[in-house]
Amino acid sequence: MRLLYILASYVLFAVLFPVLSVYRKTRHGLGQRLGFYAPGTLPEGPGPLLWLHGASAGDLLALSPMFGPLRERFPGCRILLSTTTNTGYLMAKDRLAKQVDGVVYAPYDLWGATRRAVRAIRPNMLVLEYTEIWPNLIRAAKRSGARVALTNGRFSPKNEGKYRWFFALIGNPLRDMDLFLMRLEEEAERARSLGAPAERVWVTGNTKFDALAAGPAKEDEALRRALGLAEGARVLMAGSTHEGEEEHLLSVYQRLLPAHPELRLVIAPRYIDRASRIQALAREAGLTVGLRSQENREGGQVVVLDTIGELGRAYRLATLVFVGGSFTKRGGQNILEPAGQGKPVLFGPHMDNFRDSVQVLEGRGGIQVKDAEELFARVSELLAQPDRLTALGAQARATVGQISGASRRNVEHMAGLFEKNP
Repeated sequence: MRLLYILASYVLFAVLFPVLSVYRKTRHGLGQRLGFYAPGTLPEGPGPLLWLHGASAGDLLALSPMFGPLRERFPGCRILLSTTTNTGYLMAKDRLAKQVDGVVYAPYDLWGATRRAVRAIRPNMLVLEYTEIWPNLIRAAKRSGARVALTNGRFSPKNEGKYRWFFALIGNPLRDMDLFLMRLEEEAERARSLGAPAERVWVTGNTKFDALAAGPAKEDEALRRALGLAEGARVLMAGSTHEGEEEHLLSVYQRLLPAHPELRLVIAPRYIDRASRIQALAREAGLTVGLRSQENREGGQVVVLDTIGELGRAYRLATLVFVGGSFTKRGGQNILEPAGQGKPVLFGPHMDNFRDSVQVLEGRGGIQVKDAEELFARVSELLAQPDRLTALGAQARATVGQISGASRRNVEHMAGLFEKNP
């Protein structure tokens, strides 16, 4: 069965390689993706090598609260981050590099690439996140003697049948893993039903909550000026928007302007190479628009945040926030980040990938809307009630502050793997 997966992965890679080599998320780092590393790329030293993998920028940020506890529990350890996307790699190099010992692209899940990567990295532990179940990588790490853990684990109920079929076809990779640290009990139960040994499955929560629990930071005056926002300006901020959502947001904004002519709209697309498209849509709608990269000091009605790694800072400047990926089938984006900044958060109906966040936040500073019409109605109500806006923001911040501790719980379980089998 493993041989079938190995052969199929090479066939699929041959078919997809032309796309992977030009696709914006995966077109850089080919050598590392094949398991080759230039001298000086990988951290050297006597301490244990802890390899943490997150697919995207947001996934790496969710792992970051574990860095401190890992260093406390594994003195002298070296932390290596790997990621799949270009934006994840650039963000890690920019924002996380001082907290870790190395950042690389993850290898393609090919038999040769994963074996080369594991031989070069020599990990003591491989930590995967969410649903990053890569059979060849897991097998290569286990054969090298490394422990393999899953953190922030989740298995979508709508894909459960696909997982079951796939694992039956290729041999179940979950049996090779040492630890499953799941976000919710229902997800732990799905892991067990898919073949994860019950004694290795624990419910520890979501580490992304820990990064937010510290509460809001001070407003960023330099970013405010760059966005062309006047001090005290009321701002509707749309974070992590996807194709097809900006048209709805621009329409809602236009309808808000007669009653709130001072209101500004900041749109932060999930992929910044869409910025020019959004700029064109705003102009077609008859709105003045600028780009953050051009330092929008003229104060356009709409500003597009077309830079990487500034959305968290930008949320501090918002009056209220809409989080994208939720009017499309994308499955949502992180609604807790703006909530942690003390902002009321609105989001659409499609939040499948962030159901735990919805459970935490809805009715506690978070508002789910079914469509753009309801978004307009709710934003109109809130803008007309400044005291309620303030109260909802405080409630959102307090809610995020109450859910923390997953990072330390995870690290204790990971350390237990070595205490049982040094």
